[in-house]
Amino acid sequence: MSEVQDDSPLEFAGRRIKSAGDAVIDTLLPPQELLGLAADPIARRMWADVTFLDAPWCEACGFPFEYAVQGGSLCARCSVKRPAFDRARAPMAYDDGSRALILSFKHGGRTEGLASFAAQMRRAGRDILTDADMLIPVPLHPTRLIKRRYNQATLLARALAKITPVGFAPDVLFRTRKTVSQGGFNARARAENVRGAFSVKNPETIKGRNLVLIDDVLTTGATLEACARSLKKAGAARVDGICLARVAKAAALPT
Repeated sequence: MSEVQDDSPLEFAGRRIKSAGDAVIDTLLPPQELLGLAADPIARRMWADVTFLDAPWCEACGFPFEYAVQGGSLCARCSVKRPAFDRARAPMAYDDGSRALILSFKHGGRTEGLASFAAQMRRAGRDILTDADMLIPVPLHPTRLIKRRYNQATLLARALAKITPVGFAPDVLFRTRKTVSQGGFNARARAENVRGAFSVKNPETIKGRNLVLIDDVLTTGATLEACARSLKKAGAARVDGICLARVAKAAALPT
């Protein structure tokens, strides 16, 4: 029989706090079968239309290649200018096939698919998660959090932490100012919108650590870059990102 060790008071308290947090979220947003998949033909069709991504992809940003490439290859954008984050991965393309699925989660309160979302993110981020220390959700500004009721990045990070050994660190990053919604902005405007919008609490907790940012959709990478700059300035050794989906259309080269 294997030996079972008693939790320390700190571990016990942490476990109780986590359980309480789970209970609160499950009460506000009750878990259900994956988007009602068994009984909901619309949900079944939503999943059927998703384009799943995997290697070969850009070593830096995870942009999917249509042909086999050598390991470490970069897409055109990253060849011109490497992003501030080290690597980014996403398990599905953000397009007409996935938009309804993702927006129903992001804005419609449909959180039933979290377990499947996390499993797909683990698959896509397997090379990143191997030696990662912390999962850090991209934060919302408090006013936006109140309006939405939850931060979708936090829910994704928490779900991913449940199926990996990587720690969940929801309070490392915070927004220093409210930003305008990125929708409709080009790459340069997105970068300007989030520049300097994030800061780090207790920088000593991340010094020398390998961190993984978690977000819902990667479009130009501007938000991940802004977060990565703040984390690296605070002493992080490496900052990667795993998003639920990413835009997979070719974009203009950075200037």
